[in-house]
Amino acid sequence: MPKKDDQPRRSKFLGLFNTEDWYDSKLYRAWERVVDVYYDISLRFRLIEIDSWLDWSTWRFGRGVVEFYRGLIRFFSRFRLRGAKRGAVEVLDEMATLGTAGMMLLLTFALPAFEATKTDWLKQIDYSVTFLDRFGNEIGKRGILHNDAVPLDELPDALVKSALATEDRRFYDHFGIDLFGTARAIVENARHKSVVQGGSTITQQLAKNLFLTNERSLERKVKEAFLALWLEANLSKREILKLYLDRAYMGGGTFGAAAASEFYFGKSVRDLSLAESAMLAGLFKAPTKYAPHVNLPAARARANEVLTNLVQANFMTEGQVVGARRQPATPIPRADRYSPDYFLDFAFGEVQTLAPRQSVLTVRTTLDLALQRKAEEAIESMLRQYGEEFDVGQAAALVLDPDGSIRAMVGGRDYGASQFNRVTSAARQPGSSFKPFVYAAALVNGYKETSIVNDTAYCIGDWCPKNYSGGFSGRMTLTTALTHSINSIPVQLAHQIGREKVAEIIRPFGVRLAKKPDWPFVLGAIETTIHDITGGYAAFANGGMQTTPFAIERIQSNDAGPIYDRARSAPLPKRILPADKAAELNRMLASVVANGTGRRAMLDGITVAGKTGTTSSYRDAWFVGFTGNYVGAVWVGNDDYKALNKVTGGMLPAMTWKEIMAFAHTNIELKPLFGTDKLPPAAPLVADKKPATATTPQTSALAGLPPPQERPRALSARTVGVLEDIETQLRTAKPLTVAPAGLTSLQPGRGGLTTLSGSGAGGLSVLR
Repeated sequence: MPKKDDQPRRSKFLGLFNTEDWYDSKLYRAWERVVDVYYDISLRFRLIEIDSWLDWSTWRFGRGVVEFYRGLIRFFSRFRLRGAKRGAVEVLDEMATLGTAGMMLLLTFALPAFEATKTDWLKQIDYSVTFLDRFGNEIGKRGILHNDAVPLDELPDALVKSALATEDRRFYDHFGIDLFGTARAIVENARHKSVVQGGSTITQQLAKNLFLTNERSLERKVKEAFLALWLEANLSKREILKLYLDRAYMGGGTFGAAAASEFYFGKSVRDLSLAESAMLAGLFKAPTKYAPHVNLPAARARANEVLTNLVQANFMTEGQVVGARRQPATPIPRADRYSPDYFLDFAFGEVQTLAPRQSVLTVRTTLDLALQRKAEEAIESMLRQYGEEFDVGQAAALVLDPDGSIRAMVGGRDYGASQFNRVTSAARQPGSSFKPFVYAAALVNGYKETSIVNDTAYCIGDWCPKNYSGGFSGRMTLTTALTHSINSIPVQLAHQIGREKVAEIIRPFGVRLAKKPDWPFVLGAIETTIHDITGGYAAFANGGMQTTPFAIERIQSNDAGPIYDRARSAPLPKRILPADKAAELNRMLASVVANGTGRRAMLDGITVAGKTGTTSSYRDAWFVGFTGNYVGAVWVGNDDYKALNKVTGGMLPAMTWKEIMAFAHTNIELKPLFGTDKLPPAAPLVADKKPATATTPQTSALAGLPPPQERPRALSARTVGVLEDIETQLRTAKPLTVAPAGLTSLQPGRGGLTTLSGSGAGGLSVLR
């Protein structure tokens, strides 16, 4: 086509004879074709020009690049090295390249840790809080046991030197990471084939105490190293040392050397002797293991090691420490002081959000101290008995009332070894213990507990979930699918209802989900905490009311009076699940315990509802369950995500849950489980055939575990009717009024009894 500005010229050529006959003639049409051919040839010439210009420009550009490269090569050829020098430079170049790339990669991994530095992490805690349990008994303190009011210059020289000699002798010589110390530790550990020395500096330990957890993983060490460099860049050596001496956990619920001095020796840290300083310095490594009020011989042995370190570091001579060796420190007498530290840390966090700063407070909590101690004993007993066999290193538990009151919280095996609370802070995959939330969404959307579903192969795109056994069981009820933890059914339900709709129903239960979660979330392939999932189950137990676990009942200021009362201040609970749907779901979950994967959690004479959870890689195992009185969750796993030895939620977690709950239900008024006041039927509700119990693996890992209990079969309806008739007849039977032969009189007796007297009575009493 001609250009737009050529149109007037074309019209002029076509209008050679401007008459009506001309435009209608054959000659005009022939002339029009001639004009079009002319303009078409002109356009082609123009296109050829453009193509020629592009070819020429491209060639010139390429030629210029080649010439530039050749010039660059000629320039750098002046610096050409040969022989050994060239090899050394090549190696250094590669090291610089790979080192830069590695540092960038490590920095990417460490970036999340730097988010913690944006908070006011240096701010001093001004609270002095005394905590009481639910019955008003003192259980611990926070605030005053964290004392950093003593300047570094006023701390005893022996204490500072003991800490440096034991924890970081090159503290003033390194930049936050001691390369020589790390290399020495690696050599010593390799020589002894075990961990006998640590390579962490005081700066690295402070970074861990302030921002990180005790998780043993490469990711945590990377974060620790970068944060140590950040601390060295932002604080002086004296400030780092002061923070370390003030913030380190020292056992007995104390943080910092000043508070530990008051607790263990009843004196100011300024007045500590060499022997006492050495004993405190020995606590940094393992405060629970070496706490003098717990194990005095171990504390004195550790203090003797610290004295040896002082001599080896040339901080003191043997003559200066010999007196402390011969007369070791003796702590002040203390009764066996128990402190539920994980719970107190959580409760202290709640106090900071509810009460003003710079206050002396008395706080009544929801804790049941006896149940708390039993939960800790159950966790420790389970880990000691089965931990090595099943490769389990950690466990945690949470027990609530159905209204959310926290009765027990075990955040880990040993608070002294790790203050990281695995109940509130460890995000782990819940596995199948998440499925009840999906079934709740199904019930809300029209399904029934007796609805028939089909366990068969089901794919969403390339994702085709399978059952544990690899096979499928065909038609069954919704109750049976949950009882035997069938994987395909919740996937089908979520697909039919809609992924976003299911997620919208689940979020009010307190489980955090992405705006548009990936499909595997319906099988528990998400990360959540014990705190959140237990709060979600509490909504099942209380009939469908939204529940958030809480630790504080009342806060009283010693100066200003009452500050907070939950009974008056807490908002009214919100219904998130219809009561009839909650009742149906509870009956389904009771079947899981009576007939399915949770049989090891059964309690004698008490209806238990719950669900097991096991991740596909055996990294996490859960049991979350409830009765009419309590809701509880038990998790087992490893901090470094190491796989367990085929531990499922129906094994160690269910057994530990049962031990805790059996104690919790002793000598209390038992309440019926919402939606059911009797045990579910023992026979599974199957439409066509009995499904394989795919989620209860019969492996060698079960060896040594007590077998799951079997519920006695329920009585038939006819038998129950006969027993009720007998009971009615006994209640309505007429009293005995005719005395046997030989009895002469009827005399009123105690408690509604009539005493028969006479020659044959013998003091016999019968009902009046």
